[in-house]
Amino acid sequence: MRAVSTPPTASDAAPARRDAEATKAAILRSARYLLARHAHTDITLKDVAERAGVSPPLILKYFGNKDALFARVMSFEADAEALLDAPLPELGRHMVRHVLESQSERGADPLLRIAFAPLHGEQGDILRANFRTQVTELLADRLTGPDTGLRAELAVGTLLGLGVMYGIARGPHLRASAIEDIVDRYGPLVQAQLTP
Repeated sequence: MRAVSTPPTASDAAPARRDAEATKAAILRSARYLLARHAHTDITLKDVAERAGVSPPLILKYFGNKDALFARVMSFEADAEALLDAPLPELGRHMVRHVLESQSERGADPLLRIAFAPLHGEQGDILRANFRTQVTELLADRLTGPDTGLRAELAVGTLLGLGVMYGIARGPHLRASAIEDIVDRYGPLVQAQLTP
């Protein structure tokens, strides 16, 4: 008896889509990791592929070329959207929680790659410009009162310090503390710049 094949259903196609999205996310994580440790010009697609556990042609399929991939990595839009996704009176606590959870659960800081902009020459200028427009200026636009630009930069600078201590210096006391305990202590420091 001959087996009859049936066309795939929508539910059959869903796992492939999830796998594609997971693969794209792994490639972006790999590129971010490398960008935070090496100059842009020193990173090859092969390096990104090896770290992500994929082939270089797959990166080309999803992103087109190295420049297109790193244009995505150098954008802060999606990170800023998640980072700033709370009402203003609760934003300080939310931002602190988001930075800590991003590092502890996903192994990526939404802001920290800006600290490595000097490694990247002209690409670093792009990274800085994106950071200004997509993070600090976006935050400043939400604030009221005097010195909104300065206050936004101070709030973000406070978060960067936390990210450095947690993710790069790997402060043992900080990493051993419960995230909510750090949110309770550090959130008000950030909030003081948002709603003085």
